[in-house]
Amino acid sequence: MKYSAVPNPQNKTGLAEGVLIGGNLKTIETLAGSSSDIKTDGKILFVEDTGEYLYSIDRMFWTLKRTGKLAHLKGLIVGGFKVKPSEDPAEEFGKKLEEIVLEKVSEYNYPVCFDFPVGHQKNNFALKCGVKHKLEVGEGVVRFSEA
Repeated sequence: MKYSAVPNPQNKTGLAEGVLIGGNLKTIETLAGSSSDIKTDGKILFVEDTGEYLYSIDRMFWTLKRTGKLAHLKGLIVGGFKVKPSEDPAEEFGKKLEEIVLEKVSEYNYPVCFDFPVGHQKNNFALKCGVKHKLEVGEGVVRFSEA
């Protein structure tokens, strides 16, 4: 399968090849340290979520960073995120999703793709976990395909 997506200006460019793993961010965070924990070294990780506040997404990405899940990735795909709006505008978190993610991966040199069509949304690609893929994130292009 071959997929393409509309490039996000916040994407980090690069090429990656690795086995695809991932899924719902909250589930991945909850499984950390358990017998169902995922191993991310050398992999392309995709995450998506719905109905979470930005401060919760920030905490979940801190958990991924602190547990080493972001350190040795080949690439990161950030799929659909339906952020839950703050009930009190005075309590807004102050960072956008892209800022949260880029802060956690700033020291790593792998491609990061935002707004990839995977997750709880109408335009939702069915991705094959456990299969080797290639990810190309460039200026004006996002390509993702089975290797």
